[in-house]
Amino acid sequence: MSKRTRAASLTTFVAASVAFGAVLAGPADATGKDTSASKHTSTNASVKVMKAKVTKASAWPKFLSASQLPPHPSSSWTAGKVTDGVPDELRFCIQDTLPGYDSRYRDFRTDLETNAQQLTFVVGSSAKAKALATRLNKDIRACATRIEQSDPETEAALKDYGKLSVEEGAHAYGLHTETSWGATDINLLSVGRDGRAVTLVRWAQMGDFSDAPVKAFKKTTTTAVNKLY
Repeated sequence: MSKRTRAASLTTFVAASVAFGAVLAGPADATGKDTSASKHTSTNASVKVMKAKVTKASAWPKFLSASQLPPHPSSSWTAGKVTDGVPDELRFCIQDTLPGYDSRYRDFRTDLETNAQQLTFVVGSSAKAKALATRLNKDIRACATRIEQSDPETEAALKDYGKLSVEEGAHAYGLHTETSWGATDINLLSVGRDGRAVTLVRWAQMGDFSDAPVKAFKKTTTTAVNKLY
């Protein structure tokens, strides 16, 4: 998001696959010892690992659907797959907070310039989630300054649209950037929390603060936080 991020490519992290099947036992000894028990034990262990993976995956917070984004006047939204990692569009503002967190995201597009992302983190406790949400809010509030420091050709301005009363809370912002050659973009960002999950939603298109669907974005944020758990 340091300049015009709508055309940024997404970085995909492919989850490691789990090898499933019986573990082959070594050759029987000279007495012809029965190895079926060890095979059965190894197979059971593999099944338990697979079940644990499935349980973990099914417990992951839910994401927004395309229909829950702010309505576009001339194009429908398309939702991408839920993917491990962090979308490039969000890295610039929150890069100092990223290391060490398990995260997934979903990318959304229209047929025109408007795009959006939802990024969700799951941490070990509600206290850690609260601390993470605090850091993400701090990162967003500092992002306009970071943009101007990194690119003298770009001016950036932030608007605080306030808190939202949903679960453990959410906060919405507007971020406008304009380059020296006239390119202007408006971003809406929000951070919300429910239990151990923290979600960050971004909406963006060409334009300025007057083009931002703030009311609809707040509704989208409320829906995103309510869907977590």
